[in-house]
Amino acid sequence: MVMAEVAPASVPPPLGLVELEVAFNRAMASAWMAFQPIVVAGSHARFGYEALLRCKDHELPHVGALLDAAERLERTVMLGRQVRAQVASTFATAPAERGLVFVNLHLQDLFDPTLSSPFSPLTRLARRVVLEITERTSLEGLDGLADRVAELREIGYGVAVDDLGGGYARMSHLTPLDTDFVKLDMSLVRDIDSHPVKQRLASSVIGVCRDSGVRVIGEGVETAIEAQTLAELGCDYVQGYFIAKPGPAFVDPL
Repeated sequence: MVMAEVAPASVPPPLGLVELEVAFNRAMASAWMAFQPIVVAGSHARFGYEALLRCKDHELPHVGALLDAAERLERTVMLGRQVRAQVASTFATAPAERGLVFVNLHLQDLFDPTLSSPFSPLTRLARRVVLEITERTSLEGLDGLADRVAELREIGYGVAVDDLGGGYARMSHLTPLDTDFVKLDMSLVRDIDSHPVKQRLASSVIGVCRDSGVRVIGEGVETAIEAQTLAELGCDYVQGYFIAKPGPAFVDPL
């Protein structure tokens, strides 16, 4: 039997700058912030939330596409400011029981002067905010990082490094004295209950962090046994779909 050849699915060409800017502005107008709870490992008492940008546009259908567009259009700083303004608006009236809020930062956001301006709405909430340096960010060859982080922490912000792989490497740039939280990446957390190697790796990271006063968050937890295993290994906090999916503020009860 002769099988008919199937033509590969066509990939639409990338948008030109004019079309991309139109799509970016449209997506920005409808973008919103979701909040995913972070809880104490073991007891599941609320500790805080991670603020997560959400968008859905027919040309920029997910947040990764929006971030890529912002970088291509050199609008990353503008996007970061909108995110921080929305987070500040939400948490300005949130009761203390809501805890801390983790806000993701692009490298350019880290050095944005409005981040430390006394007139910035997020600065006024700094002691309730943890600035999370995301996996999109490379710290290689970056001058002034430690001084900038020290300045932000002096204002009151906490600092977190995101994902085990990037975060562990970044500890050569952000030492334990510069960092308040480290997140275990979901690739390490997934099925950790049945993987002794993952357990040993997580235990090692948790032990180093504990000795340095850095707290550890396991993200991407999807099952009760993953949450239990992380708690038994000494992880401080967990987040993921097992706890709650990201949603509007604040759909979960106090």
